[in-house]
Amino acid sequence: MPPVRLFSTDLDGTLLGNAEATARFKAAWLALSPDARPLLVYNSGRLVNDLRRFVDDGTLPPGDFWIGGVGTEVFDVAAGRPLVEFDEELARDWNLARVREVVHALPGVREQAPEFQNEFKSSWYLPNASAAALRELRQQLESVGIAANIVYSSARDLDLLPRSATKGGALRWLCARLGVPLESVIVAGDTGNDASMFRLPGVRGVIVENALPELYEATVDLPTFCSRRILADGVLDGLCHHGVICALPTKRDTSIPPEGMAQGFRQLFQGTRLGSLTPDEREFVRTGYAHALAALKKNITPLGFSACSLTDNKVTGTDENYRSVWARDGAITIWSTLRVDDAAVRAAQVRTFETLLGAIAPNGQMPANVRIDTGAPDYSGVGNIASIDSGLWVVIALYNYAAHTGDHTLLFRHAERLERMMHWLGAQDSNNDGLLEIPEAGDWTDLFGRSYNVLYDEVLWFRANVCYGRILEFMGQFKEAAAYLRQSERIRSRVLNTFWTTTQPGEEEARRPHRFADRQFALGDTHYLLAEITPFAFNWRCDVYANVLAFLMNLLDVERARTAFRFMWGVGVNQPWPVANLYPVVQAGDPDWRAYYTVNLLNLPHHYHNGGVWPFIGGMWVRFIQRLGFHEVACRELVRLAQVNQLGRDQEWEFNEWVHGQTGRPMGKAFQAWSAASFLHACHELDAEPRAHESD
Repeated sequence: MPPVRLFSTDLDGTLLGNAEATARFKAAWLALSPDARPLLVYNSGRLVNDLRRFVDDGTLPPGDFWIGGVGTEVFDVAAGRPLVEFDEELARDWNLARVREVVHALPGVREQAPEFQNEFKSSWYLPNASAAALRELRQQLESVGIAANIVYSSARDLDLLPRSATKGGALRWLCARLGVPLESVIVAGDTGNDASMFRLPGVRGVIVENALPELYEATVDLPTFCSRRILADGVLDGLCHHGVICALPTKRDTSIPPEGMAQGFRQLFQGTRLGSLTPDEREFVRTGYAHALAALKKNITPLGFSACSLTDNKVTGTDENYRSVWARDGAITIWSTLRVDDAAVRAAQVRTFETLLGAIAPNGQMPANVRIDTGAPDYSGVGNIASIDSGLWVVIALYNYAAHTGDHTLLFRHAERLERMMHWLGAQDSNNDGLLEIPEAGDWTDLFGRSYNVLYDEVLWFRANVCYGRILEFMGQFKEAAAYLRQSERIRSRVLNTFWTTTQPGEEEARRPHRFADRQFALGDTHYLLAEITPFAFNWRCDVYANVLAFLMNLLDVERARTAFRFMWGVGVNQPWPVANLYPVVQAGDPDWRAYYTVNLLNLPHHYHNGGVWPFIGGMWVRFIQRLGFHEVACRELVRLAQVNQLGRDQEWEFNEWVHGQTGRPMGKAFQAWSAASFLHACHELDAEPRAHESD
């Protein structure tokens, strides 16, 4: 490949979103020799005057050129002027007044604020527009002589531009002006309005991990680099892959202290001990890492990962099912240990997949577990109810395994079984509205009463469609892959519109038929995704686990995730330890109470699924905080997670299954695979594993 001479990157959701990651990009970019540094082009939907403030306040390095307004403005930074020559390119066959007249007649459309408009950009909000509606809009514009470029992204943002005005079109024009061949260009982005950059012939593309499926769909047939990291860290990962930046600043060096945080979060963390970890604390985390790896290996069996150590736990009665390779537990354990460099762990990952995928039923159902002693699959759990999330987790873990290792053998070997399983899962959407209908106790909370549209399962359903689409892409089935990626966009839109409630509905909500849920939602707003919705009721509780997953699975955007985090931190879901799975707990006498919550005394208030503290969710909580850009907070929570994993019922470092939500005492089985695995995952996310600090 020719040397990289120009780097063009989107801002929101790519370079911007995590202030600490943005600082890492700035430091790494400015550390490059000016003589060898490629030209830096910011290519944003923001207008140039809006984009400029991120340079003026020191958030971003200055760059060399700015492309603003989704490809309608080009600004030369060194010359300090817009390149008005580009306007001549845009003016052909363009009539802004006529465009506004046509678009304004669309039902449900709402014009964006003046600061998002210019003479070559007409921007609107149009929630959940269908492909047919966009085709009709194009035809209406053509009928009045307007050859417009329609850019629709994030299931909301509608931009009408001159035919030659796109991010890619402006970049092509700039490169031609500068004499830079497209083969010497790298581009980076996260949404559909970045797709035109990626489709320029010869460019090298970097897609960040938090990208919306619409960008994956638009580039499904292109050889792009898809980072395993989000936001600016994903950009740096891509630049390292292409040999532009290889020396990266550490997370510790770019952490933002409390006084540097936004005002709302400075207040939120008042009274919280922050600052860098002491040498003793770092050593304690390293010790925890070593014990977690040992605990994980206690769960390696000939059939794959067990849920808990078979030699350290006595099982009787229904507890016999712990002597199994569980689909859910095994998949989470695999997902959480992909960065563990250990041959025995990698082999156990493969055996777990082979055991589970080989046991998929003829109708496509993934077993809840496979018994280690007999090899017999079990397709139902407590109450003989199917486990819906088992197959969802396996698809997610399999994609992550294939993407991380580059080993696609399992995909081809089990292709027919995977297809059957996705069809079976899709059949759980019995009314074809995009969301799954879950039977009561039909997921990981198998002794807890949730049903119909359950947030946790819908988050996984969204991600499973993304992951299966990417799996099909790996296998060269681009048309089929694009269909699943489109489906995932529909699911994401449905989840956000249904579970994030507001008393101020947009145009779309005002147009739809009046429903029971609409009347209920009018009673108040939430600051998180609701736990459960049925046609006749809904649950205002905060499913902490599902909200954390929604961000880790790239369903929630950063701003909504910050809002949810403020609520969860504020009510203390991480007390006494990180972190309780549900807030508030269900008390006897509540409408949500079920008599069977007393079975084995499991789901009493602050027990088990009813507000118990789960260390495996705690590991995800730590990663959630790190991804929001609060490294010091995440490190402190990691230390506390190590402390709770150290407690043990009979000995230290038992990595117990769960902890009582009030007393903080460890409960459940010892040496739980996903508790240990999730701690390892959190250490890797924070660069806190032993190898990261060998020089300390």
